Parts: sequence; C-alpha cells; structure tokens
Amino acid sequence: MSDRFRVTLAQLNPVVGDLAGNAAKAKAAWDEGRAQGADLVALPEMFIAGYNAQDLVMKKAFHIAAMQAVDKLAAECADGPALAIGGPYVEGTELFNAYFICNGGKVVTRVLKHELPNEKVFDEVRIYDSGPIGGPYAVGNTRIGSPICEDAWHPDVAETLAETGAEFLLVPNGSPYYRNKYETRLNHMVARVVETGLPLIYLNMVGGQDDQVFDGGSFVLNPHGGIAVQLPVFEECVVPVDMVRGPDGWHCEDGPFEVHPDDWEQDYRVMVEAVRDYLRKAGFAKVLLGLSGGVDSALVAAIAVDALGADNVRCVMLPSEYTSSHSLEDAEACAKALGCRYDYVPIKGPRDAVTEALAPLFAGLEPDLTEENIQSRLRGLLLMALSNKFGEMLLTTGNKSEVAVGYATIYGDMAGGYNPIKDLYKTRVFETCRWRNAHHRPWMKGPEGEVIPERIITKPPSAELREDQKDSDSLPDYPVLDAILQILVDDDGSIADCVAAGYSREDAKKVEHLLYISEYKRFQSAPGARLTKRAFWLDRRYPIVNRWRDPN
Repeated sequence: MSDRFRVTLAQLNPVVGDLAGNAAKAKAAWDEGRAQGADLVALPEMFIAGYNAQDLVMKKAFHIAAMQAVDKLAAECADGPALAIGGPYVEGTELFNAYFICNGGKVVTRVLKHELPNEKVFDEVRIYDSGPIGGPYAVGNTRIGSPICEDAWHPDVAETLAETGAEFLLVPNGSPYYRNKYETRLNHMVARVVETGLPLIYLNMVGGQDDQVFDGGSFVLNPHGGIAVQLPVFEECVVPVDMVRGPDGWHCEDGPFEVHPDDWEQDYRVMVEAVRDYLRKAGFAKVLLGLSGGVDSALVAAIAVDALGADNVRCVMLPSEYTSSHSLEDAEACAKALGCRYDYVPIKGPRDAVTEALAPLFAGLEPDLTEENIQSRLRGLLLMALSNKFGEMLLTTGNKSEVAVGYATIYGDMAGGYNPIKDLYKTRVFETCRWRNAHHRPWMKGPEGEVIPERIITKPPSAELREDQKDSDSLPDYPVLDAILQILVDDDGSIADCVAAGYSREDAKKVEHLLYISEYKRFQSAPGARLTKRAFWLDRRYPIVNRWRDPN
C-alpha cells in the first residue's frame, strides 16, 4: 500500500446554473493538480451546479444536464489524477446531493449525502432524499471517506466510514459565512477527528450567491485535532496537501497556514464580496446609490468602491429643502474621498408637481407622513430612472435596525437591487465606518485613508424629511434599539427577556410591534449580504399578516 497520497484542494467560486463554466473551472483545477503530481483533485459540495441552487436542482432538465456535465468532465479528466466533485444525482425517483469520484474517464463512485440540513438558509429535506450511509471509496489503494458537509456535523457517517476502513476523511462543503462560524466548523470537525482517530480534510467553496457568501477557509486536521493546513478566507486557491502514513497511521504534513482576520474585517469583506459577485454573476458592471450625507449611504458607497472600483460607482445627492448644509458638504466630501462620480439632482421641481397634482384631493388635510414619503419615493423614482438609462444597478442603503422596524419607505429609499448592509445593525454601521477609515487591504479597490468623513459618523442620524428631524424622534436610541432587536430577532427571545436585560417594557413592546407590522416591507425588500445566522430572509421566515404579540 502507498505511504503517501497527495490531494489537491480546489477552493473555488462556482456560479449557480453555469454548468459549462463550473466544469471548465474544475478542469483547470484538475490540470493544475496533475501538474502538482496529485493523486486526487477535490472540489467542494455541489460544485458543478453551484450552491445553493435551491429548487432549481429539482428541475428535471437541470439535474439531468448537471449529471451529463459530470460525465463529460470525467471523460476529459481520464489521463491523470482522480477527480472528486459535488453535484445532483438521480436514481429512480430519488434525487440526491452527491459527491462524484471520477477516475479513468468515468464516474467510479457516487457518495450520497445522508444528513440533510433543514434550518437557517437550508431546505435540503424538501429538495433531496437522504442517501444511505456507505463505506469509503478507493483511489488507487488508498481508502477515503467523504462525509458531505452536514454529514460531518454528526458522528454517525464519520464513525461508519472509520469502521469500514477509511484512512482519512475528505469533507466537501458548501458552508456559507456567518460571524464566528469558523470556530463552529472547527469544533465539529475536531470532534469527528477525536471520535474516529482519522485525519480530516475540510474543503469549502468561496464566493457570493444572492445573500450568502461562502468564505472558504479550508483546513486539514491531524489525529488529536492539530491543524496542519489552513487556507485563506474568501480567496480562490488550488493547493496540494500531502497525506503520509507513519508508524501511528496517516497524518497530513504541515502546509500553508493563513491567519484569518478578525470579525470586523471578515464582515466588511463579506459585504464587499457579496456586491462584487452579485453584480458579476447577475451581469452588471456598475452601480449607483443615493448619497445622503448620512452614515449608511456613506458606508455603502465605500463598500461599492472597494468591490467594483471608483469608476464603476455613481453617487447621487437628491436634496430637498430639509437637506442640511452639513449633509450637502458631507456627501460631496465622501464621494470626493472615494473618487467616484457625484451627481446632484434636486427634488424640488418633481415634488412641487406632485403636490400640485394631489392638492385637490388633499385639500383641508394637514401634512403628515404622506408628504415625507413622497420625498423618499421621488428619490427612488429618479434613482431608478438613472439605473434604467445607464444600466447601473441601484444599491439600497437601509441597515438592519431600520429594516427590522420598518424605518424606511417602501418604493422609496427601499428601491434597489441589492443592499450590502441589510444584516448590519446601526451601532455596527458606525464602528464599521471607523474600521474602514483605519484599514486598507489589497482586495479593496478603493483608496486608503479616511474615505468616510468623521462628521458623517458623529452627527445625529436623520432622514431629513421634515424640519429638525432626528431618528430618535421615532425610535429608541440605537444602542437600546439594537440591543432589543438582538434579543427579539437574533436570540428569538421574549419581552420578558428584554426586561430582564434592563430595557423598559414600553420600548420592548414598541420594537416588537414595529418588527411584526414591517414584515410586508421586508418581504419586498432587496436581498443583502448575510452576516449573521439570523438574517432577514431565509434565516427568519414569519407570516406577513400576524396578530400575535407576546402577552408578557
């Protein structure tokens, strides 16, 4: 039996539905692995289809085409190392999440996922059938076990593979980011290593897909849980790792070890990569946004410039009579610091026309929220007109605090194709701005230094839709609001939990009421980068019409 086995790990970024493009990426990785002297080239879970393809995988024409793409790829990779790649597989009337082992020009083994995640962003129970727990597969005379993603979060599959002769575990994943998830993955994989006594290769994909960003960070654990290899987060790479058998069994030789950045940098990188990949994969090259002189739009502008480059970002100031001189100055200063285009489109003329048109119907009625929302909707209309005319996707700029309580105008400032900060609470918006001003990285396309003027960060937030308006007129102060939302949304807690944490019942009930009555707005809102495991969309699914309230 061989005493050495080289696995080339292809931590790559697929595109959902691009079967030919994903196959070409896999072939290029296989070519690179062959040049490296690999015995096996491995790609992540469901790579041929892209992940997470959701109900698209159930479409008969799609999963048949995906299986044919794997067969064709296997034939193209006949003369060289084995190839392992994820994709859908149909047997009879059952559809599986499979891992295909290709060798000698054909698919020689199919591993079928057994444990199907059915929480957070995953609905695999309704899409796939559960495969049986099988044994290891052979590449040459080396026996490898491949629990597929969720299979390795539970002990049964890995233990069966160890008992039936696997010499090490190769775990292909499509595991999307949320804050601190790496530690969760690592803890689960260490448990599998300790239980089985086998080394474990954890291979994850990278890249953005709708709201999710896959962060890579693949690693290799030796028996007893030591990390032999740690690949970078968010970066594509094709890296060989060497498994060696010694007196005590198999282990991985030490390889590259990339230190991962802290949570603030990873969150910011997720928002940048989400915009970059959403635009690229959706077929857009440029964006625009309304730059108000406030902190949210300034942060979105910085994210957009870092993702796409200043030449591909248009910032538009749309002032009314309530727009302060500070906002005008700050918005222009921010656009200038970022180096992007800055356009100035006053809304007075369109607003006067709308006021005149509605005057006969509004006669005798006092101005109220209606007139404020008209301003916001005019801005949305003008920004969408620019989007249509110039082919630039409109980014919307509402933070998680506002999205949660509906402090936004539907068809107004909520208009847009993508929201980078949708899962970022307002208190984190402020700190993220400070982080970006203090840090610059090679993956950022924007300039170094203070790109968000300090006054934007420190001035009291205001929608500026009426005289002397402040966000705090309508909402608890953001530290209080965000803390209550953390309990009600992220922790799925109760009013009693809020009170026990030191917040007033009045504030907690007000936030709960706003949270529930705003569901219809979120249902129609733009997708945005997922940063937590309780993001609005697939992580939290509530009815639009809901009269229940916590009685406590």
